Amino acid sequence: MIFGAIDIGSNAVRLMFANALQKDQRVLVEKAALIRIPIRLGKDVYRNQSISPRRAGNLLKTLKAFKLLIEVYKPIDYIACATAAMREAENGQQIIKQIKKETGIKINVITGLEEAEIIRTTGGFSLPPHLTKTMYIDLGGGSCEISVLDNGNLIGANSFKIGTLRMLSKKVDEREWVLMKEWLQSFSSDFGNIGVIGSGGNINKLTKLYGDTALNTLSLEKLEHAYQHLRTFTLKERINNLGLRPDRADVIVPAASVFLFIMHTIKAKEILAPKIGLADGLIHNLYLKHSRRS
Repeated sequence: MIFGAIDIGSNAVRLMFANALQKDQRVLVEKAALIRIPIRLGKDVYRNQSISPRRAGNLLKTLKAFKLLIEVYKPIDYIACATAAMREAENGQQIIKQIKKETGIKINVITGLEEAEIIRTTGGFSLPPHLTKTMYIDLGGGSCEISVLDNGNLIGANSFKIGTLRMLSKKVDEREWVLMKEWLQSFSSDFGNIGVIGSGGNINKLTKLYGDTALNTLSLEKLEHAYQHLRTFTLKERINNLGLRPDRADVIVPAASVFLFIMHTIKAKEILAPKIGLADGLIHNLYLKHSRRS
């Protein structure tokens, strides 16, 4: 069954079509098409608390185009969700109403904890058997969502106002780092034995450039090398020499620093980056909703 999902993030807006099916009591989400537009709503919100008319206009144009693609693709169902930037924008609701009026797309603004829960539904990844807990880390432009599971059962989840665009705008309160570290310390009895699963475009790109692409893993040592190596390039050099998109070249360094902060804190030696995101979780949930009806 084909479903669609729109993810309105702080850095980019994505439309994903995917086939969802159940196999061996697991829901498999297989991407059919993915369109990503770097609107960068967070650049406005984390500086001025609101979305500028220019970016609001670009968002509206993008969603009008997405609606046409949805009408052509004809998925069984689709859903649109917005995260940190829209949550915090003073004019967010006004823009959402305009989008609904002009495109018919209803945008659900989800909390950080809801975002973490949706991403967790994509679970079922194989990790080494000696690891006692599993930690999901989803890093976006405006926030970082972390969930901890024990044998598939959620034992902790939190959302922190630490994101790559927020960091570039120098709008991360130092207390947020302290809060994150204190929260992570509550799992200290398992430090060194926590399996880490990372999501978001930056960890995927870091793994592709510096990690094991066959296993989709990135060791702590390789991540440290990536961070130091990327910092030796100017923004222009990261684009021209490394082939990074402009909207990836500026955020990949702060992203690496966040993953390093967490991995050093919990003494993790490796991170798995299975190329999942909010859109995957949204389609997973749509499939479950429709399968219960049938």
